[in-house]
Amino acid sequence: MTNNQIGLASDKAKELADQLNTLLANYQLFYVNSRALHWNIKGEKFFELHQKFEELYLDSFEKVDEIAERILTLGYTPLHTFSDYLKVAKIKEAANISGARESVETVLEGFKTLLEIEREILNLSGELNDEGSNSLMSDYIREQEKSVWMYSSFLQS
Repeated sequence: MTNNQIGLASDKAKELADQLNTLLANYQLFYVNSRALHWNIKGEKFFELHQKFEELYLDSFEKVDEIAERILTLGYTPLHTFSDYLKVAKIKEAANISGARESVETVLEGFKTLLEIEREILNLSGELNDEGSNSLMSDYIREQEKSVWMYSSFLQS
């Protein structure tokens, strides 16, 4: 068994990089959807949600870069074409959504998918003793669980 440049088993690092590429693809779709929701939101909750969706897409933009750089750190190539993202992503494009409730439901559905993938990565990175990937996923999960609570609370109004 050989190790990669950061001392992780190469075969497991490849599996982890593949999962991170799946997460990357889903984040790209989450980013695009958040951006569209930001642009297209209408109604009495416009000002509140316009700002929240901007926060989401800016955060997603940063996470896309972090995930891609983690894949490179593991010694692999991040997906980098939108056609590849569409093939891999579980999150689907959200088109022509402008209502508050449907917008927030779209965000929550995206978080659900991201959290599932992040937990899978967290399990594998834990097995590998890969603290870099582990820490990244732990931070993402903690942030997103709080966001799920907040967006879910919005729907209860």
